[in-house]
Amino acid sequence: MLPGPRKYACELTLDPNTAYKNFLLSQDRKTATVVSEQQPYPDHPDRFQFRRQVLCTNGLTGRCYWEVEWKGPVSVGVAYRGIEKKGKADDSLLGWNKKSWGLDYRNVAWYNGKGTVSSVPSSRSPCRVAVYLDWPAGTLSFYRVFSDTRTHIHTFHCTFTEPLYPVLEVIGTGSFASLCTQAATNDNFDSQLVTDYFCD
Repeated sequence: MLPGPRKYACELTLDPNTAYKNFLLSQDRKTATVVSEQQPYPDHPDRFQFRRQVLCTNGLTGRCYWEVEWKGPVSVGVAYRGIEKKGKADDSLLGWNKKSWGLDYRNVAWYNGKGTVSSVPSSRSPCRVAVYLDWPAGTLSFYRVFSDTRTHIHTFHCTFTEPLYPVLEVIGTGSFASLCTQAATNDNFDSQLVTDYFCD
């Protein structure tokens, strides 16, 4: 049994029906890359029309751990399935509403339009971040993965009421975000709490 959050590692795949049309998804549906040409995705009510975002197919209500590697301006997080898909308003942007929680590439954690800056310095791209969701306990934690250490960046404390879907937001042509199929080999977690946010 793996120690710590990694024992809850889960396999995630991206949902092409939600992908922004300038996202090129890898064949295994693990990576989203921003390209200049729109992809021939069919119209779908769940597709993000203006926001450069994609949901995973997996709705989570238990404990789950995953890692994301990215290059460029990227945000990672989770959202309820009902996050707005068609508008340009804040209700469709990761971390800018009450239906989503996110961490951006500058290590700023976002919920309902409020950003919390972490004291952990941001990493040069490409970088890797670990996400640990404990849905029953109402916590969502982010860690920076570097070598054999995971350093705590931020934890949200909320009462979740619906399944949560992992989200990737990728901005800028050539930028990408990838769901890692294998986590780093060592399980050294830095347990120091850097920033916490309690949802209203």
